[in-house]
Parts: sequence; C-alpha cells; structure tokens
Amino acid sequence: QVQLVESGGGLVQLGGSLRLSCTASGSIYMINAMGWYRQAPGKQRELVAIIGINSRTTYADSVKGRFTISRDNAKNTVYLQMNSLKPEDTAVYFCNADIFTHDDDEEYDYWGQGTQVTVSS
Repeated sequence: QVQLVESGGGLVQLGGSLRLSCTASGSIYMINAMGWYRQAPGKQRELVAIIGINSRTTYADSVKGRFTISRDNAKNTVYLQMNSLKPEDTAVYFCNADIFTHDDDEEYDYWGQGTQVTVSS
C-alpha cells in the first residue's frame, strides 16, 4: 500500500512564490517517474511537470521558465518550485508517481489528494 501526501499549497498574490512537496510512503521498492498535474475549475486536468528517475524533466509550455520540478530519492519526495505566479495558475495541484511495491512487484500509478493553490490578482 502506497500513499502520496502533498503540502505547500496556499493563497499568494500575483508574482509570488510557493513550493509544493509530495512525499510517498508505504511498501515502496522503487519510484520511477514523478510529476505534478493541476486542475482548474471547468478545465481538464493537465500536466504541469514530470521528472524521471534520472532527473530528466518535462514542463508544460505555460510554466516554462517559472516552475522547477526536482526530487529527492532518499526521501521519496518530489518538489515543485513555483515562481512568478499568475492567477491562471490557480488550481488544485496533484502529485503523481509510478511506483514498484514490495507487495506486488508491479508498477502502478499513484495519486495524491491534491493541494489548493490560489493566486490573487
């Protein structure tokens, strides 16, 4: 059993910064890719950023140059540093991870509960 817990969301003004964290716990053998997705009201969930096991990264065009994804494998944690925030960034941000467990010896996709990020104009 695996659990992903996000933290760091909140309310900030335009131009502000936030750092999101997501930590995985449970019977973890290995974590492959980790990423962040977001969903704004009335919109589909969209990719924000992904980081592979070898730290290769992918970003949505809308956040390039403003957001940075990183990971700490020893802590089973992925981070999202968000700078120069805009009202358009307002959304629920979800952590995602592809994880091999000791229990099943199979890779599955796991999701966190989400953390709210609100950027005021």
